[in-house]
Amino acid sequence: MSDRFRPFIQRVGSGPHTGKNLSRDDAAEAMAMMLAAEATPAQIGAFLIAHRIQRPRGEELAGFLDACDRQAQKLRAIDGLVTVLGCPYDGRSRTAPVTVITALGLAVEGVACLTHGGGRMPTKYGVPLIDIWQGLGIDWTKLGRDRLSDLLSHHRISFYYQPNFFPAAEQLVTYRNQLGKRPPIATMELMWVPYEGQVHLVCGFVHPPTEGLFQTALNLRQQTCFTTVKGLEGSCDLPRSRPAIIGQFGQPGDDTTPPTWERLHLHPIEYDLGGSDIPLDGERKYIEMLQQTLTGDNTPLTPAAIWNLGFYLWRCGVCSSLQQGLTRAEQNLSQGRLMTKVQELRDHVR
Repeated sequence: MSDRFRPFIQRVGSGPHTGKNLSRDDAAEAMAMMLAAEATPAQIGAFLIAHRIQRPRGEELAGFLDACDRQAQKLRAIDGLVTVLGCPYDGRSRTAPVTVITALGLAVEGVACLTHGGGRMPTKYGVPLIDIWQGLGIDWTKLGRDRLSDLLSHHRISFYYQPNFFPAAEQLVTYRNQLGKRPPIATMELMWVPYEGQVHLVCGFVHPPTEGLFQTALNLRQQTCFTTVKGLEGSCDLPRSRPAIIGQFGQPGDDTTPPTWERLHLHPIEYDLGGSDIPLDGERKYIEMLQQTLTGDNTPLTPAAIWNLGFYLWRCGVCSSLQQGLTRAEQNLSQGRLMTKVQELRDHVR
């Protein structure tokens, strides 16, 4: 048992009247002790479930991120801004993802894009991003950090596989299964940046209070450019079945204008892209549809691909309006440019 860790459990686990929030420094110390396994399994489990019940604060999540920054092996910085897409590590189980399409489409236009995650993970055990990449014939898990950084620099796309480069965080995954609930570190992962340079961070969320946690934590960490998306299953994917609720802070690549917060409500029906969100009807069937979409075929996934990629091309500054972004996205998809990028990666990711 760790006597140093026990007070952290007492503070977050004392109930609504006597419980106290952790300071940023204390949260960082608690996270560091969990990552280093200096706390016992019983202590870690008690802390995680108590913290979930109490509800984390943005300052505490900032401290968790501070600890991860100090202990993780990150990808080295490259020239220019990198867009990082933060999606839940436990994957997708209900709706067909378009995150990989977004990443490929940004890379085609020269916007460096980094995705990250692990393997199948509790509590959802949904389809993780790494499985989708592997379904396209791209296995990032075999590459070292230098090679991944080179791909990000020269091919404008890469993937950070947590089990390879942050095993201390990976060993905490087992607690999700044992507890049966996502701990607050699952919220932290949406803001995690496993990269050493300047980024435009995109964070997906489900519940509106989570967005407030993002704002507090990222402002404390002096993140000057980020986007929040009330996305499908908490991902960065904009829905077609309802208006997209988006928050924007700062402009990618603009270091001169003081960043401000802006709220967007984008209605896909106004762009003839409204409709049902495509269900995830088996991983194999989804991969086949994804490949057809990337090749340029008109599939049920195509409208979602255009809607998402069009928005991100606009948000990342490639296009000056959403309509221009949608037009560019449709052109690049129909011409098969995204599949050309897939083939390029197949040749180099080995």
